[in-house]
Amino acid sequence: MGCVLLDACGPLFCGGLDLEETLPAEPSESNERHERLFTFGLDFRKPVVAAVQGPCLGAGVGLIANAHVVVASQGVQFGLTEIRYGFWPFVTHRALALAMGERRVVELSLTGRVFGAQDALQYGLVHELTPAFELQERAAAVASRLAWGSQESTQRGLGFVQQSRYMDWTVAGPLVAEMTLLTAGSADFAEGVRAARESRKPRWPSLGGRPS
Repeated sequence: MGCVLLDACGPLFCGGLDLEETLPAEPSESNERHERLFTFGLDFRKPVVAAVQGPCLGAGVGLIANAHVVVASQGVQFGLTEIRYGFWPFVTHRALALAMGERRVVELSLTGRVFGAQDALQYGLVHELTPAFELQERAAAVASRLAWGSQESTQRGLGFVQQSRYMDWTVAGPLVAEMTLLTAGSADFAEGVRAARESRKPRWPSLGGRPS
């Protein structure tokens, strides 16, 4: 499987965590599960596409912030509403800050305001808006394109993004050189160059030579 498509059924994409759930005060398996669920995009090396068909609130916003590409229906509403219940999006903050910037996330966390799809697009939370009846088709097309791309380059690229995220350039520079040389010497890159010269679709070795 070269790509993950994250979607939901029904009128609501995600309303956040269950308010009846008691969050333990001490670190526990439950807390670890929440952290893995809402921060998986920080170290996941396959593309993740999210299709948001309905309201996305609280931790649901953090969930889609982990996706590499987010397609949403026009008119969908979003909100970091935890403050309304006397809580704060601690677990999802890092992923949210990477998606929208820390200052915007702090403002949304403080106010708990609900914002629309156009604002989500402007903030960088969502990458593309589409009419509701086209959402599944459009998201599936994006996921298919990513799934049939060069898996070698995709995984290496996402790994680089994760490794270099907090590096100073004096440290990241050698990593850039290393990744560039590895990728330039890869079988997928050689096939990509051949395909471009021959005006055809590449048959990526990392996908077993099947046409993309």
